Amino acid sequence: MRLVIARCSVDYAGRLTAHLPSAPRLILVKADGSVSIHADDRAYKPLNWMSPPCTLKEGAGEEEGVWTVVNKAGEKLIITMEEILHDSSHELGVDPGLIKDGVEAHLQELLADRIETLGEGYTLIRREYMTAIGPVDILCRDADGQTVAVEIKRRGEIDGVEQLTRYLELLNRDPHLAPVRGIFAAQEIKPQARVLATDRGIGCQILDYDALRGIEDDKLRLF
Repeated sequence: MRLVIARCSVDYAGRLTAHLPSAPRLILVKADGSVSIHADDRAYKPLNWMSPPCTLKEGAGEEEGVWTVVNKAGEKLIITMEEILHDSSHELGVDPGLIKDGVEAHLQELLADRIETLGEGYTLIRREYMTAIGPVDILCRDADGQTVAVEIKRRGEIDGVEQLTRYLELLNRDPHLAPVRGIFAAQEIKPQARVLATDRGIGCQILDYDALRGIEDDKLRLF
């Protein structure tokens, strides 16, 4: 990961245009190719960003100090550096992923056991399907045989949708799995997370923890 603190202005050109006037900002360049620009007043949410896959070109000569980030759709993020206050790179290695709390872990177990909760004809491939960037909670197939990646949260927020998006981008590079679609499953899904998921073609599923436990209990009492 590269961390740059600089006085800069930022211009975005794509489906719309946006301009950030000159100010001190933090620029994150991650190993996956993503670039995000942050202020000091809005927690983790960036002012602007470019998701991978994308390329970063640092200008030289007359263009020195101008960074141009281009994604596969041809959208551009142009960062004009006026003064660089800090520039460092750090090797973080492969992240082990988020360790879920007891409720999320139990939700994953229950849903895998009752995968038909997602729809008739669903079949489980496996829980904790490992990828290079962490484990997908559940990998399964729908009634049409399409691969489905399921991310499970107790409370569904934007960062969970972003996490599932990264998994989908990686899984869809595997010809044995592609095409892979996503389902964001949680006990509660925040409106902003639902909007983002819908925009990215990701389905949303509300999980009733008590109902899933009740189903499990009923099944056990049959034997």
